[in-house]
Amino acid sequence: MIYNCPVRIACFALLFANLVYFAWAHWVDVPPPPPVNLQIARLPQLKLVEQLPPSQRPQADAEKMALNQNCLSVGPFDNLDNSAHAAALLKARGFETRQRAEEGPMTEGYWVYIGGLKTQADTDHALETLERGGIKDALVMPETSDAGRRLSLGVYSERARAERRAQAVGPTGLKAEIADRRLPVSVYWVDLTPPPGISAVPLQDLFAQGVSSRVAVQPCPPPAATTPRAPTSAPPATGTATATSPAAPTREPATASNPPPPTGGPPNLP
Repeated sequence: MIYNCPVRIACFALLFANLVYFAWAHWVDVPPPPPVNLQIARLPQLKLVEQLPPSQRPQADAEKMALNQNCLSVGPFDNLDNSAHAAALLKARGFETRQRAEEGPMTEGYWVYIGGLKTQADTDHALETLERGGIKDALVMPETSDAGRRLSLGVYSERARAERRAQAVGPTGLKAEIADRRLPVSVYWVDLTPPPGISAVPLQDLFAQGVSSRVAVQPCPPPAATTPRAPTSAPPATGTATATSPAAPTREPATASNPPPPTGGPPNLP
């Protein structure tokens, strides 16, 4: 076989070029390492629980688990009568019950009022105007430096009812305003200890007896930490008041001639 010399030379040249490029790409033209982000490098590395040594693995809180098993809370109830009814039903089934109250979430209320009353004469005129229009339950609010004199027409839990109340004032020629307010709500819970051998609370039986169907069961909250009080000195032997401990004034019962002092906030209406 006769080989073509130029073709042979070209094949060796291409092979040599490929070898040179391969060597240059792997040993010469090495890309530089990416820059290190110091902020990310300071962060601790995430590890699975299985990767931690046994001494560093989180342990279950045995005390909390025992508390959850020995104390359960049923609630929340919106009134004390419903809570007492549920406590009586559970006590009859062998549960040791304790009732407690706590401040619930703030509910939104809508206050309807008439403002812009500069003098006492303006307040009296507005009251007379409302009475002629059939609105006789308006209350005079204490005067404040920023808001002045105002007449309260009630606090409502629904915006639509507050708007209807404000519209009823329109025919009298007065302008009623609506302001958003936050009203604290008290809710009630029944803490109970299950009798031996029972780990579930019979909620369906409570619902059948007319207890609110919106209640649920959850673990009791942890007991609040009590701060030790500093020792106090013994009270004086005599019953007379001293200059450093004045006697509290005695308030007479409210009567028609001696009405109770007005409160600083508007009355709450449903």
